[in-house]
Amino acid sequence: MPQNRPARQTFPTSLFRSTVVHVAMGGLAMGGWAAIANRDHPLPDLLLAALVQGALSALITLLMKRGLEAGFHRMDGLAARAVPPLVSCLTIAGVLFAAHTLAGTPEVWATLAVPWTVSTTYAFVYVASLRRAP
Repeated sequence: MPQNRPARQTFPTSLFRSTVVHVAMGGLAMGGWAAIANRDHPLPDLLLAALVQGALSALITLLMKRGLEAGFHRMDGLAARAVPPLVSCLTIAGVLFAAHTLAGTPEVWATLAVPWTVSTTYAFVYVASLRRAP
């Protein structure tokens, strides 16, 4: 039996590590939040905000997960735990603000509040989980 074979992951662990699950949940959840944040505006504005946020959240989740993993594995110690999530949260704030401003989202700050907070929390928690991974 090869010594370098990775340990078999349990279903919950493999689900937690699944990129497809991360991307789908990010897009659906944050697109839904954008709809709620813009619910007092005409339906086309609400739908555009939800579509922009859902698409961006899916893309950001895909890139962020991989970027966090890459940054974590290229650094050591405190830098590996702090720098990747900090870069992530600053980049995401700028991208979301620019995209929603350009799209004409009526409630930009309300739309950004939850996705930015969730993505920042996710970044720190996910990097912490990488530290414990076998």
